[in-house]
Amino acid sequence: MSQKMRRSPRIPFIAVAEIGYREAGGRLSCQVATLSLHGCYVETPDTLPIGREVSIKIFAESECFAATAKVVYELPNSAMGLAFEEVSIKSGAILHQWLLKASGGPELL
Repeated sequence: MSQKMRRSPRIPFIAVAEIGYREAGGRLSCQVATLSLHGCYVETPDTLPIGREVSIKIFAESECFAATAKVVYELPNSAMGLAFEEVSIKSGAILHQWLLKASGGPELL
């Protein structure tokens, strides 16, 4: 998907994340590679199918961002794109702060 089609730009952002999903209390550990106001790209050998609803926690700078999300695309055995669905006010503030710092300024957001 090209940058022109995205609602907000992706910013390179490396962080550890945990994805939870309902089936058998499943949990995946993964690494965030890019982040935006509306979602993220995570690298993981254990991908989930498109449309799967998940919860995600991203850990960086001694803070934790949490949201519900949906898998919008997958690269089997490699990575997934997640679209955030429900983000609390606190997590939204953390996300915005991380993006400002990672992008180098508000003009890129």
